[in-house]
Amino acid sequence: MYTAVTNDIRVTVQPMFLEDQSAPAEGRFVWAYHVRIENEGNETVQLRTRHWRITDAMGRVQEVRGPGVVGEQPVLEPGEHFEYTSGTPLGTPSGIMAGSYGMEGAGGRAFDVTIPAFSLDSPHQPMRLN
Repeated sequence: MYTAVTNDIRVTVQPMFLEDQSAPAEGRFVWAYHVRIENEGNETVQLRTRHWRITDAMGRVQEVRGPGVVGEQPVLEPGEHFEYTSGTPLGTPSGIMAGSYGMEGAGGRAFDVTIPAFSLDSPHQPMRLN
C-alpha cells in the first residue's frame, strides 16, 4: 500500500493487477486500484477534482483531469473516510501512477492533496538488474 498525507487528508492506494482482464500477447495490461481518503483534520472538506499522471514502462505519460471520482464529489466531515475502486489499462507490463485531488475546505478554501505515486507491476514484466 502507498500513503501520503497533505493538509490532514490521508490518501492510501492499493493497486492490483487484473490478469483476467489483461491480454499480454496483445499488449493489454489492466490494473485496479483501491483508494481510501481519510479526513484527519478538524474541518469538513469536499473532493472537487482529480488529476492523474499515468506513465507506462516506455515513459509515455497520459494525464487525466476531471470532476470528482467515480462520479462523486464526496464531502468528508472530520474523522470520516471515502473509499472507491477504479482502474487503468496500459500497453506495457508495468508503469506508475501519481496525482492529486482538488479539495475545498471551509469558506471555499481550495487546496490540493497528493495522491502518492504507486507502482503498476505485473508478472509479465521481465526483471532487469541495472
